[in-house]
Amino acid sequence: MSGRLDGKAVMVTGAGTGFGAQLAVRAAQEGAVRVLVHYRSSAQGAEETAARISDLGAEARLIQGDIAAWDEIRRMADEAGDLDVLVNNVGDMASGQTSWREVDEEIIDHCLAVDIKGTMLMVHEFGVRMLDRGVRGAIVNIGSTVIVRGSPRAPIYAAGKYGLLGITKSYARALAPHVRVNTFAPGFMATPAVLERPDFKAGRGEQIVRDTPMGRIPPPEDVTGAALFLASDDAGHITGSYMICDGGYSMLGA
Repeated sequence: MSGRLDGKAVMVTGAGTGFGAQLAVRAAQEGAVRVLVHYRSSAQGAEETAARISDLGAEARLIQGDIAAWDEIRRMADEAGDLDVLVNNVGDMASGQTSWREVDEEIIDHCLAVDIKGTMLMVHEFGVRMLDRGVRGAIVNIGSTVIVRGSPRAPIYAAGKYGLLGITKSYARALAPHVRVNTFAPGFMATPAVLERPDFKAGRGEQIVRDTPMGRIPPPEDVTGAALFLASDDAGHITGSYMICDGGYSMLGA
């Protein structure tokens, strides 16, 4: 690996499973000396992620909490201590919804509470602490290319991720020049949550591969390096940006 995060302390939310777990491990591979593995309910997965990080020679710490609750976020920020990088990976993609016709208030409330309110408060609490310490910090919000194409399956998911752009741009200005804030937008990844969706099994997967210039749906670990580029000093003059990484699937317009 490139060592782009040498000596840095990194926290990844939702690191017990999926993309978050791979991001946390990649942070250790990139030289992070301390990696905080956040989880809400996936304790076993978080422990497995932490063990992989320890095997790479980095310090691994577990931190549990619900990012939809401000008191929980304040507690986690206190427990986390001094950080250089925060990766806000947690998000609700309304995975149980198979059609826009199924939308209900419970889905809307939870998706907005996590994707918008929770992410905003995470950026706020952790960003303020970075700013007050005077460090050159970096915050990477994990978005989605769903905001480019929309989501006929779950419009609330697209709405939540679109709101993330406003959070990113606003705090990029508020926390500048000490703390950079960017959004990383992956496309479809070969995770169990995606591969097991009914629409995916019914032909959506084949359609996505066909319409992706790179010709495949990558596993999460193939995308982590691009995401953590935004957390590195190599991206030191990038803030308030939206970086797409979807194999060309969203390559629309001029």
